[in-house]
Amino acid sequence: MKPLLLLLALLLPAAHANDCPRWDASRAERQISALQAQITQWDDQYHRQGVSPIADELYDQSRLRLAQWRGCFPDVKVAAPAALATAAGPVAHPIVHTGVSKHAQQASVADWLNGRKDVWVQPKVDGVAVTLVYRQGRLQQLISRGDGVQGLDWTDAAASIAAIPAQLPRPVDLVLQGELYWRYEGHVQATAGSDNARSKVAGLLARKVLGHDEGAALGLFVWDWPDGPPTLPERLDGLEALGFAEPAAYTHPIQNVEDASHWREHWYNSPLPFASDGLILRESRRPPTDRWQAKAPYWIAAWKYPYAQALAEVRDVTFGVGRSGRITPVLELLPVRLDDRTVRRVSVGSLKRWQGLDIRPGDQVAIDLAGLTIPRLAEVVWRNPERVDLLVPQPEHYHGLTCWRLAPGCESQFRARLAWLSGKQGLNLPHVGPGTWDRLINEGHVVGLLDWLALTDEQLRSIPGMAQRSRERLLSSFALAGQRDSGVWLKALGMPSGPVLQPGDTWQLLAARDAQQWQQQAGIGAVRAAQLQEFFRHPEVMLLAEQIPGFRQLP
Repeated sequence: MKPLLLLLALLLPAAHANDCPRWDASRAERQISALQAQITQWDDQYHRQGVSPIADELYDQSRLRLAQWRGCFPDVKVAAPAALATAAGPVAHPIVHTGVSKHAQQASVADWLNGRKDVWVQPKVDGVAVTLVYRQGRLQQLISRGDGVQGLDWTDAAASIAAIPAQLPRPVDLVLQGELYWRYEGHVQATAGSDNARSKVAGLLARKVLGHDEGAALGLFVWDWPDGPPTLPERLDGLEALGFAEPAAYTHPIQNVEDASHWREHWYNSPLPFASDGLILRESRRPPTDRWQAKAPYWIAAWKYPYAQALAEVRDVTFGVGRSGRITPVLELLPVRLDDRTVRRVSVGSLKRWQGLDIRPGDQVAIDLAGLTIPRLAEVVWRNPERVDLLVPQPEHYHGLTCWRLAPGCESQFRARLAWLSGKQGLNLPHVGPGTWDRLINEGHVVGLLDWLALTDEQLRSIPGMAQRSRERLLSSFALAGQRDSGVWLKALGMPSGPVLQPGDTWQLLAARDAQQWQQQAGIGAVRAAQLQEFFRHPEVMLLAEQIPGFRQLP
């Protein structure tokens, strides 16, 4: 987890009243304290133990969320330990590590570039920052970034890292700053994401002594020569002459934000030997190192890649019951941007998974895109300390033969039955969908599954806003139901799949078959046979069969 010396204003809009949680001061203090405690724990785990329990981009977003809440409730005073509180070590850097201001939008990058000249770009390598100290061309120290001023001595580990030369071609004294990264063969950030690359590096270096294979897994990207030549091209040439060729291969001049956007897209979608989480923009010239501070300077900026995972706050948890009685929990989210879309809800998948995760309103969850298109719940990032009670449907109350009528607790499954009945897999009624059924239900015209068969124009005229053309089209669609054959009607009612229905089969004949007789058909086992017997003999289904126009026998 990299040090988060952010200029928050660049990423987080000012908190407006409508964006702020509606908490009283007491609740705000509890929420802010709980999230701050979680972030402090993550900081300690990463900096002191070398363990990254959360993806870097989710950590960044969690800090932004905390900053937003603090902005919403300025009177709530909760201690805010520095992100690097446990990162500092006993070894002072000869030259401090600066931070970097981070931008999320092209417009913000354009503002940063405005008026600047001689700007260069390079990928923002996703690894662990270090200082390398050479004396007379020999490596003397490898120091972790720490808090930017002091870090840990990793010199012993450097002996096993082939990417760090122990001896330079010339006997020079110099200090370098760079990134130790996890080596990849053709890593494409757009599809592979960060792959916890930074955590892998931090975990190895926490051991202090590395094996040969472990050291070979690490690369080095030198991104600064603080006391080097005055211009960036000169520094790149000098680094290449000293054996650090990688920076020159990945550093390019730009004239405007369009050039920056080109390289950002290129590196985001191209195979690279390292993970990267954005684009670094550097002015060629910068102040003398005695003016550097461990905070974001004016001459460097980062343009982050789109988040592969978005941190989303759960507003509510709803439970949909499908036609077959399957219960699907759905998280209703405060709207969040992910890639180029706004995500407002995401399915948990199953009731069992929801029970295992125990997600409640106020929890913070990670959302990603399955197949780069479909929003998907990835994990729970942080739990609301105030657990909200929910009315959860009981699985034993729902199955494939429940909720043929609108009744308390049956709203979801009943609507699912109607949607299936009118859909392509059922009667295939044009201009009839979930919105149609909601409207008819809300006006009290559909309480039983087939009540709509008897609707008249006069009844529809009583629905506010339903024009004559809409009424005519709806009645015409309903009339098509009478033209569908009995086999189609059975599928529309939800008959279990599998049986081959024969001409001359009547409902009475079908209902008279027992499970053993159903099993005599090819492909029907004991479970499906029992389902068919139960379906055709179910009282509600038999009543519905009586309402179907012309349902006498199968054609």
